[in-house]
Amino acid sequence: MVMDRHLVDKAEVFLKYKLAKRGKSIIGGTLYYMTLLSLSFVFLYPLMYMLSKSMMQTWDVADATVRWLPKQLSFENYRVALDAINYWQGLTNSTIISLGSAILQIISCAFVGYGLARYRFPGYGLLLALVVFTFLVPPQTIVVPLYLFFSDLGWIDTHWPFIVPSMLAHGLKGSLFVLIFIQFFRGLPSVLEEAARIDGAGPFMTYWRIMFPLAKPSMLVVFLFSVVWHWNDMFEPNTYLMVPTFYNLTQRMALFFGNANMSAQQMSQMVSSDAIGMAPTMLNQMMAALVLTVLPVLILYLFIQKYFVESVERSGIAGE
Repeated sequence: MVMDRHLVDKAEVFLKYKLAKRGKSIIGGTLYYMTLLSLSFVFLYPLMYMLSKSMMQTWDVADATVRWLPKQLSFENYRVALDAINYWQGLTNSTIISLGSAILQIISCAFVGYGLARYRFPGYGLLLALVVFTFLVPPQTIVVPLYLFFSDLGWIDTHWPFIVPSMLAHGLKGSLFVLIFIQFFRGLPSVLEEAARIDGAGPFMTYWRIMFPLAKPSMLVVFLFSVVWHWNDMFEPNTYLMVPTFYNLTQRMALFFGNANMSAQQMSQMVSSDAIGMAPTMLNQMMAALVLTVLPVLILYLFIQKYFVESVERSGIAGE
């Protein structure tokens, strides 16, 4: 009987422990998912707002009783936005700048990052300090000499101010990408290079045939960051591109926003003061232009988001 009572007591203690542990797990899981839902709402709200307004008629936008669901869905705003921002030409320019710069930055920044990560040479500390210094200095502080330099080369109103610096491991956020590759290559085991050296491979062959293919996780991270930052950037395009033919989508969208606001103000002056709540607005067309501008980047991320998450995790692995 004493033994049975002892077993019963142990069973009760174990059951209480399991119930307490399960309760903590439920509370922790609830807090975890509530936090995720809150954060996702913060990021998804602007997208949902854009989609909702872009499918509304003008009177739905001006109607205070219409919040999310329009009384009648309309895709006419997208047709107007396509023509207003000359979408396909802007998409071509954005693609050339973003994809071209991203691919070139992968190649050049990986090469520089590998050299700074695996070799020591005279002036190594100075070069690494310059990379960090370039990362810390905002581009706005050197825009005047850069503009004069590119102007002397005849590169204003061309895509060369974006392509050539990317080819030389610089360009937009280029120093950050070099640091990413430095961190990755430092984590690779040195036995890989020793084995290649035994097999007769030189430094360049070792890099190109062995080390560079192993940097795919970092390549994907750099590629996505570079594409997004170049796609959304307005400072450098507004500095070097003056002719509307070379405008990217972000510039065309900003120009369309300015024209739309001016048109709405002019129309509001002609509207009778009796038409309360029916003030002219082009918000629906502006939101349609925004959706068209961010859509290519969203599609790109949907296709590679699985590999991107894996790459972020793998790019921090340390080797021997």
